[in-house]
Amino acid sequence: MPKRILVGTVTSDKTDKTVTVKVERKVRHPLYGKIIRRTKKYHAHDENNEFNVGDKVRIEETRPISKTKTWTVVDRVAAGGTQAVEADLDVAAAGN
Repeated sequence: MPKRILVGTVTSDKTDKTVTVKVERKVRHPLYGKIIRRTKKYHAHDENNEFNVGDKVRIEETRPISKTKTWTVVDRVAAGGTQAVEADLDVAAAGN
């Protein structure tokens, strides 16, 4: 049986060798037909602690590693995280 592969965003990297990945899917509402978002969190094994919050990663299903971990992080799809944005505001001009 092939292993499932999902793509999601890292929401927590506080635990050692583990990241929490939020996977989002879109489904059609059975009665109203509107497209709605459903999310689920997975604990994935990160051996070298190399993935940070905000990274978009690919996870793969594996054998159970612990009570809650049955996924491992394969690779980074896109880097993320918090980035500094410089705002150029002129407060004196706005007050006049």
